[in-house]
Amino acid sequence: MFEYAQPLNRLIEELKKIPSIGTKTAQRIAFYFLGLPQEEADQIAEAIKDAKRKIFYCSLCNNITHVDPCQLCTDSGRSNELLCVVEEPYNISSIEKTEIYNGRYHVLLGTLSPLKGMGPDELRIEKLIKRIDQGNFKEIIIATNPTVEGEATALYLAKVLKNFHIMLTRLAMGLPVGSDIDFADQVTIKKALEGRTEIKE
Repeated sequence: MFEYAQPLNRLIEELKKIPSIGTKTAQRIAFYFLGLPQEEADQIAEAIKDAKRKIFYCSLCNNITHVDPCQLCTDSGRSNELLCVVEEPYNISSIEKTEIYNGRYHVLLGTLSPLKGMGPDELRIEKLIKRIDQGNFKEIIIATNPTVEGEATALYLAKVLKNFHIMLTRLAMGLPVGSDIDFADQVTIKKALEGRTEIKE
């Protein structure tokens, strides 16, 4: 059976570990890297190392950042009355592109998933509760993905946060069920934000 040279094969195998990257795509990327001048390849490698060394989670909202608190948390132009709860840091950019939301964010860093060992402690729900307790929020927007795990997380948060007597809303189902916010177009996300509804038991 044919195999590439060991260093190339290792690169392909490492690239395959990236979500949604299969063998053929990994091979194309690997050969692209090989075709680069050494200086450009070194720059890519250094950029990965630099990001890994300098990027960490914001102590307030769990967004990825290189300063603490992050730029979104320290932006004085944002509303302190709105808090949007998302699953992952990359969900923030999808919402920001709509240009209609100007509140704060809180990143859960996952969803409730017992099979994957993700419970309330892993999602640091206590950190979210403490933040809401110390803040002046008038509306909490639960913007988890419309998946089984995302829905379970939204329902759990609604139950936990109901005693705060703050309006709880959920993104409207303009987002396709079973999809991911990050893959939705800006119009779909905008409509979902505009059509959000209050969560009631």
